Amino acid sequence: MGKALLFALFPMFITTQVISGEIVIKIVYNNVVLDKKLTPGWGMACVIEGLEKTILFDTGGNGSILVSNMKKLKIDPEKIDLVFLSHIHSDHTGGIESFLDANPDVEIVVPASFPNDFKGELRARGGRIIEVSEPVEVCKNAYSSGQMGTSIKEQSLIIKSEKGLVIITGCAHPGIVKIVERASERFGGGIYLVTGGFHLKGASDIQINGIINDLKKLGVKKVGPSHCTGEMAIEMFRDAWGRDFVNAGLGAILHISNNQ
Repeated sequence: MGKALLFALFPMFITTQVISGEIVIKIVYNNVVLDKKLTPGWGMACVIEGLEKTILFDTGGNGSILVSNMKKLKIDPEKIDLVFLSHIHSDHTGGIESFLDANPDVEIVVPASFPNDFKGELRARGGRIIEVSEPVEVCKNAYSSGQMGTSIKEQSLIIKSEKGLVIITGCAHPGIVKIVERASERFGGGIYLVTGGFHLKGASDIQINGIINDLKKLGVKKVGPSHCTGEMAIEMFRDAWGRDFVNAGLGAILHISNNQ
C-alpha cells in the first residue's frame, strides 16, 4: 500500500508514522468531516510531511481547534518548519496566532499582497515572512503557484512527486482550472492529485460539469475536494472520478509515493 494514495475514514486506520520515500498529507482543519474524534470548523488546514521541510498549509479559522486537532493526530507544532498561507481570508489565517504561540520559529510564506499590518503582526510574533508574487520554490520539490487572481489574491502549493504533481488549494478563488493550468505549464509532468477547497458552493451543475470536463482534459488523475467545494459538487466529483476520488475531509491521511 506504500505506493498507493490512501485515505483514513476512522482513527484505527490512521498511521502517523512517515515512511521513507512517501509524502503524507494530514487534514487537520476542515468543515467536511471524516474523523468524528476531531473538532470541525469552517476553513482549511493540512500538514505535509516527507519533504525537505514539514509544512503547515493554512491554519483554519480557530487556533484552539487547529492546535487541538494537531495534537490529537500526534502532530507536534514545534516540528513544523514552514507555514504556507494561501490567502488572507480568516478561515485560512485565523489560527496563525495560536500556532505561533506554540511555535514562533517558522518561515511563513504569504502572497505579497497580504496587508502590511498582518505581516507586521506575524513578524512581531517571531515569524520569518517570505513574500511571493511569482511561482517560486519554497523547499525542495515544493513550490508556490505565485499569487493569482484579481480581487482575492491566492497562492496554491504544488508538490513534485514520483506520481506527478500534487496541487493543494485553499479556496481556489482564481479558479481551480486556471490553477491546474498554471501548475502544468510552469512545472510540467502529469497532475496526480488536486485537493483542497474548489470554491464551487452555489455553482450550478452545468458549471460544475464544465469544470470536471476541463480537469479531465488536463489529465488530473485524482481529486480530493473539500471545504468550500459544496456538497453537490463533491458528489459530482465523486461520480466523475470513481475509484480515483479521494476523501479529503477532516482527519484524512493521504499517502503519496515519492521514491525519486
